[in-house]
Amino acid sequence: MPHRSTINPPQRADQAMPSRVRGWLEAAAVYLEFRVFLILLLGFSCGLPLLLVYGTLSAWLHDEGVSLTVIGWFSIASSAYALKFVWAPLVDRCPLPVLTPLLGQRRSWLLLSQLSIMAAILMLGTTDPADDLAWTALWAVVLAFASATQDIVVDAYRIEILDEEKMGAGASNYVVGYRIATFVSGAGALVIADQAGWFSAYAVMSGMVAIGIIATLLGTEPAHPDEPRQTAGPSKIEKVAATLRRAVWMPFAEFMSRPHWIVILLFIALYKYGDALLGVMANPFYLAIGFSKTEIGLVTKGFGLAATIIGGIIGGTFVARYGTLKALMFGGILQAASNGVFALQAWIGPELPMLFVTIGIENLTGGIGTIAFVAYLSGLCNVAYTATQFALLSSLMAFTRTVFASGGGWLADQIDWVSYFLLTGLAAIPGLLLLLWLMKRVPLPVAQEARP
Repeated sequence: MPHRSTINPPQRADQAMPSRVRGWLEAAAVYLEFRVFLILLLGFSCGLPLLLVYGTLSAWLHDEGVSLTVIGWFSIASSAYALKFVWAPLVDRCPLPVLTPLLGQRRSWLLLSQLSIMAAILMLGTTDPADDLAWTALWAVVLAFASATQDIVVDAYRIEILDEEKMGAGASNYVVGYRIATFVSGAGALVIADQAGWFSAYAVMSGMVAIGIIATLLGTEPAHPDEPRQTAGPSKIEKVAATLRRAVWMPFAEFMSRPHWIVILLFIALYKYGDALLGVMANPFYLAIGFSKTEIGLVTKGFGLAATIIGGIIGGTFVARYGTLKALMFGGILQAASNGVFALQAWIGPELPMLFVTIGIENLTGGIGTIAFVAYLSGLCNVAYTATQFALLSSLMAFTRTVFASGGGWLADQIDWVSYFLLTGLAAIPGLLLLLWLMKRVPLPVAQEARP
């Protein structure tokens, strides 16, 4: 009888691989799936215009000798981000001639907004803030409007195109793409401006919009909830009234039917208030204490991007393990503390090693808070009214960044930088108190698909 070997047969590589490592690889693979990867590109497309009407534009205005007070009020030019819920029902429901039959509802609006963004960035770059600030303001408003419209569509597209188990990966890819874009439109634009002037910087940024256009053309149109069927033939007026009711009124009525909805909206408006007051004056602060545009770009956006990605990973892990509300509290406290690090930077002066510390802490904490906040807003949305409800919720966040924070320039003109950052850190307290109230009374709402 032949001797039977006691040696185990050779294992395949995937069998020999430890189960934990295999699990990590499987989890990482979802980020490269086609639809999830498209969200990375669309996140880049959404992040690109923001600093061009916000942080980078404020550096340009400071470079041209515009006062801090005017720079602060200039943030109102981007108030379209805070008002996008007004035209979100139009974007959600109304088809575009020619484009919608070819691309579908979501992708047609995406392409239109992206082409508008490309043109607006280029035209903004042709203006001269020193001689005619009005034209700069006009094109900043146009760019913000086109960018806010793109945000409406991408937020809906992201939620509709992904399965529930891939929502977390989609949110992470969106934030990573967004942050990469802020590096490009922040550090990239500042370095180009330092070497070749502001028009060249904005012209290059205009060309970068092509990344989002490619993603739009490669993507597929998501399925939409079925419209309610009519049992009898209604008149045209009745059809219009029914469409307006479903597109405009129902998303707001459904949200307002939830317990404590006013407190939820107030929390959303105030959660990032202290962070917004810091952001509106960050680039003028760096320039005022003596850093060059190249130093600002490479450190604040280059090193800052890496810190943001790490913060996003920490934030996503915290959300998965402890829940969204606890992650919001953790991130909110850290964001408030980061203002104190800016006060320390102001006291020390233009020391480059300290700038690395300041930017590292600010972006790390911002990444944690942003991931938790995006997860919270996504969880509040009913999939039947995705575009309108997410636009409403994110508009409140943008309202803080624009209108509420527009007085930050005036405040910075009245006091020294150390006092400014210490005071603005305290502005985070109301939002954290509201969050504490919500944690005790309102569990995280899970949106259910509305039925007609």
